[in-house]
This record gives sequence, C-alpha cells and structure tokens, in this order.
Amino acid sequence: MDQQPTTPFPTLREAFRVWLRIGLLSFGGPAAQIALMHREVVEQHRWVSDARFLHALNFCMLLPGPEAQQLATYLGWLMHGVRGGLMAGLLFILPGAAVMLALSILYVTLGTVPLVAALFFGLKCAVLVVVVEALLRVAKRALHGAAAWALAAAAFLALFAFDLPFPVVVLTAALLGYALPQHFTGGGHGTAKDGPPALLDALIAQDPDRIPRMARMARRAGLMALVLWAWPVALLAGTVPWGDIAWFFSVMAVVTFGGAYAVLAYVAQQAVETYGWLTAADMLAGLGLAETTPGPLILVLQFVGFLAGSAQGIWTGILASLLALWVTFAPCFAWIFLGAPFVERLHAEPRLKAALAGVTAAVVGVIANLALWFALRVLFARVETTSLGPLRLDLPVAETLQPEAMLLSMLAAACLFAAKLGLLRTLGVTALAGFLMRALLG
Repeated sequence: MDQQPTTPFPTLREAFRVWLRIGLLSFGGPAAQIALMHREVVEQHRWVSDARFLHALNFCMLLPGPEAQQLATYLGWLMHGVRGGLMAGLLFILPGAAVMLALSILYVTLGTVPLVAALFFGLKCAVLVVVVEALLRVAKRALHGAAAWALAAAAFLALFAFDLPFPVVVLTAALLGYALPQHFTGGGHGTAKDGPPALLDALIAQDPDRIPRMARMARRAGLMALVLWAWPVALLAGTVPWGDIAWFFSVMAVVTFGGAYAVLAYVAQQAVETYGWLTAADMLAGLGLAETTPGPLILVLQFVGFLAGSAQGIWTGILASLLALWVTFAPCFAWIFLGAPFVERLHAEPRLKAALAGVTAAVVGVIANLALWFALRVLFARVETTSLGPLRLDLPVAETLQPEAMLLSMLAAACLFAAKLGLLRTLGVTALAGFLMRALLG
C-alpha cells in the first residue's frame, strides 16, 4: 500500500510565507535561486518531488527570460493554480525590484553605495556554499546511468570551454533523450525512498483531474498576460522615451535565452551607444547592483529603465523603471501559463519524457557551469576570458584572489555543514561577518 503524506497540503497563506522567504533570499543568480527553491519546496516541505521539480525546471530552461522566476511561477501554479503561480512569480520579483529601485535612486542622487555592497558581500559568499551543496544533491538524484552523467559533463564543457549557445546545448540534449529513450529515464513522481510521497503527487493521485481543471484557467491567464504585455507597447509606440523603453525591453524579454548574461553585452551596447540612456560606467554599476540584490539578474534592466527616464526627474525615472519591469516580466507569466499545462501532459509520453530526462542531465551541467561562473567571481576580483583554439575559457587572475571571500565561504560552510545552523542563520552570520570585514578593512 502506498504511503500517505503525514502533513496536510499547504494553504495559499502558508505557501505565501515560503515564497516570500524565497523572494527575499534569492541572491546569487539562477544557480543559487534554483538551489534555494529546491531546498524549500523539495527538501524541507516536500511539496513536490525531485522528479516533478526537475520536469518543471527542464521546461523553464527552454524558455526566454529568467528561468528561476519562471520555475517559481510554474511550481506556484502546480500548487495553487493561477493564483499560486502569480503569487510565487511576483514574490520572486518584487523584493529584488524594490531594492533595485531604491538603489537606483541612491545611485543617481548619491553615487555608489559601499555600505550596501559590504552587507551583500557576505551573503554572496554564503550563497556560493548553498549552490555547491545543491549542485551535488541535485546531481545525485537527477543523474541515472552513465549516459546521463556523460551528457551532464558534455553540457558543462560545451558551455564553459566552448562557449556554445545555451539553446543549442539544451535542444541537443532533448533530441538525444528523444532518440535514445532506453538510456534516459526521468524517474517517477511517486514515493521517495526515505518517506511518503510529496504532497502534490499524493494530491494528484487522489484527484487525477486536478491538472486538466487548472489547465483551462491557466490558458485564459496566459492569454491575458500577453494582452497586458502588448497593451502598453502599442499605446506608447512613437513616444520618447516611453515608446523606446517599452519596445526595447519587450524585445529583451523574448531573446534572453540562457540567462541575463547572454544578452547583457547587447543591452549595454544599445542602451549606451544607440539610445544614450546611460554611460558604460553606469551600466557596470547597474550590473553590480543587480548581482548584490535578491531576484533575477535581469533586474538590471530596471536600473537601465530608471536611468533612461531619470533625466527628466526622479519620478519619471521611477515610472520608466516600472514600465521596463512590466514589459520584461509580463511575458514570463504568459509562457508558463500557456505552456505548463501542455508540459504536464508529457509525463505519459515515453519518448517525450526521455527527451526531458535528457534536458535534466544537461541542466545539471548548466547549473555546474553557473556555479563555477559564480564561484570565480566571488573568490577572485578579476576573471579574464582566454581563447585557446576552439576553447574559450574564463580563467581567474591568480593574484586577485580575495582572501576575505575565501574566509567567508569557509565560515558559511562551517555554519551550514558542521554547526547545522540552517540556511537563514548561515546567511545572517556570513552577511554580518562580511559587513564587519569590509567596514573595518575598507
């Protein structure tokens, strides 16, 4: 007899608290954010199983836009329908957007904010440890068989060493899984080896019509999101700077495959050279702010939007930043609400399930690449790109190793693994240590 879940299915209010905590703590880019979500909804609360979590992540990796925010929306929809998807997706964005708006105002009025950077420095070191822990845990549970491990390694090398386009890597993995279903299995959504089934899986087993019922509402919500996205773009067409802001950031919303860094060079070129909204130094400062705030890195577009409007005053800058935020994220909700119901039906198709299992293997390599990218930039002040024939490697400049970052990372590891302080206390201790270290040493 199947085991029954030992805790009741969470209410929307209970889920709100968890998604808010995720939104407030989502530092460090997509690898860290995915790790945090996995820790909360899979490990601690057992809302969804590993297999269902990875199934959702695979789909989000194929979409334009910030995959971690879309994953939160997908999981929120699975838990509580459209209301849950909107709640989870918005809570993932709004804390970081509020911080980014405040920092944008401070940047324009006061210049750089070193004390804020000092506070977030320790957080980044702690997040690095969380990412490594999650990478090892996800790899252990997601990779089944030699083919999956080989594909994960190949995906990592393709991205890190050969700088292949992200969509090419993920789509190739999907095709390999589809062509070789006997080598790629996605795993089931049933009972965990060490306990009862995840709450969502138990609920779906009791009510098989749950997903089809939610799908109808999701399609309507997805179409509404498309309308709400297109409406300001059409309304503001031809106006300056509003029409340019609405159109430019709408285009960015549909071409950001592989995360924000895949398009930041283009954003910088257009915003600085074509539109003249800000300088190259401003763009670098905005990227630094986005890296130290919670939420997706693509929030740097909000900073660009603010500077595009701030020439006419702070309030104009605020409105411009909100417009950039709206047209950047409205399509993210549309992709999830229109696509997630279809993706959920793929569980029953063996070859399509194998295709997503291939993507699962590649995603482990993707997360490893993101984790290494993040680690290099936390531990070293300078990282240079070196070309060796077909290889294109990001290599740290050894003499720029930051001892304080190494010490803070070791402190975080001791808090998380040895002292078992838990995530929140570990982040708090390391953030305070980083703040004191930077404040005292300069």
